[in-house]
Amino acid sequence: MRIRTRGIAALSALVLASGLAGSVTVAEANSPGRGGHGDKDKIRNVIYLLGDGMGRTHVTAARERYYGAAGKLNMERFPQVGQVSTYAVQTNSGQPGATDFSPNLVTDSASAATAWASGVKTYNAALGVDAKGKVKPTIMELAKTAGLCTGNVSTAEITDATPAGQMSHALLRGCQGPTYSASACQNTAVTGAELPTTDVRVTPIAEQIARNGTADVILGGGLARFDAADEDALEAQGYDVLSSPASQTVATEDDLAATHGRKVFGLFNTGNLTVEKYKRENPASVQAEEPSLPEMTAKAIELLTKSKSSKGFYLQVEGALIDKRSHANDAAQTLEEMRAFDQAVAVARAFAKHDGHTLVIVTADHECAGFNIIEKGSYTNAEAVSPPANVDAGNTANNSTPSRATSGAKDPVRSSGIVNGAGSVDPNNFGPATFRTPDDPEGVADGSPDASLWLTYLSGNHTGADVPVFAYGPGSQALGGSIDNTDLFGIVGRALHLTR
Repeated sequence: MRIRTRGIAALSALVLASGLAGSVTVAEANSPGRGGHGDKDKIRNVIYLLGDGMGRTHVTAARERYYGAAGKLNMERFPQVGQVSTYAVQTNSGQPGATDFSPNLVTDSASAATAWASGVKTYNAALGVDAKGKVKPTIMELAKTAGLCTGNVSTAEITDATPAGQMSHALLRGCQGPTYSASACQNTAVTGAELPTTDVRVTPIAEQIARNGTADVILGGGLARFDAADEDALEAQGYDVLSSPASQTVATEDDLAATHGRKVFGLFNTGNLTVEKYKRENPASVQAEEPSLPEMTAKAIELLTKSKSSKGFYLQVEGALIDKRSHANDAAQTLEEMRAFDQAVAVARAFAKHDGHTLVIVTADHECAGFNIIEKGSYTNAEAVSPPANVDAGNTANNSTPSRATSGAKDPVRSSGIVNGAGSVDPNNFGPATFRTPDDPEGVADGSPDASLWLTYLSGNHTGADVPVFAYGPGSQALGGSIDNTDLFGIVGRALHLTR
């Protein structure tokens, strides 16, 4: 994984000196400014890193793949660890505790983003509105109003659910732009009637982002969502527009390195950014000129800390392609996206360690696809002709071990051996993907039955599993234990003195 540092001088030196796999010592975890009582008064900045679709198994698999069984990812070295419940609610539902409360146990990225950005449960596909369509302010909007600098970084289109959840309000997440479509933007199930096209809730997300100035630094993909009028609006607000919506000319990592503006708009692909695996394998390609997530994170921090008059900053960083490659059941690309995200975590932690007044939160919006680590040499129920029988079904305690011997055999259509992922539509991907780890002997290769890490997916969609949360810095003790995703709004809001 390359990490180029052109144009990021001071922060890059700090990050490189710290190392991408540095550790948090016990002394650091217990020292002032690292999560003790009263630390919230010392917080000036919050960096919120979101691994889209990143469940607990994604973390474990990436650790074992790149660092071995006894290793740790950067996020796993944080002193505070907890778990987050992620459920959404049905359309027109009340909030938890209300008589009309109606949960939806599996969230999408939009309702999850609304939960942590606006502090309310909402229906899948909604952004910045509650389940009855009422607009709710976001934590980034509150930060901007309070005089903090703000940034939004993603490897997805910047109009996609997670980044858009901080900068827009939409009845349907598909209302991205540049054109307006009633089918993409209006939700009659919420309103009971079509809203006028001038209402913010049915205004294309790109149009909102280009005009509301919610984020000072905007880095990611999705240039095709913006047009010439959006470019004019951005320039009128003083943005250094690195990528031209008018000509659909994307920016490059060199453009990012060269900018020093206080307000920067840089999109590096017309759609989502390119997966790291492709860029690594094709270093001479145009796509390889896109910056990596850790590069964008470092540059965003550099730009946000330039303003001496600022009261601090709030930065959201999303590793979006973890989710998108999990949807595709592509374990190889999922793992490389996990590594890139974890290296962005290292950038944030290095800054926070040096600064002493920065809370870093690492979490996910939901788990994607039922990612699983299975025993070497085994296979899953999904691959079997029929589910395993219980060899002791007559036992009323029903505590016996199911036996593969009575389950028939592997289904030849759905399981043809070891593969490393080519998409959820490929029936072979019910079979395990295998990867070597640092613990494996020399000569063991990915895709070999001798590789020790065996991975499978259960579906091509989200699951309702709780997700991990890791925290570092002053105020981090609030993230330990079990919380709900709506609690993140209050934790961040109180840390930055935006909410009570």
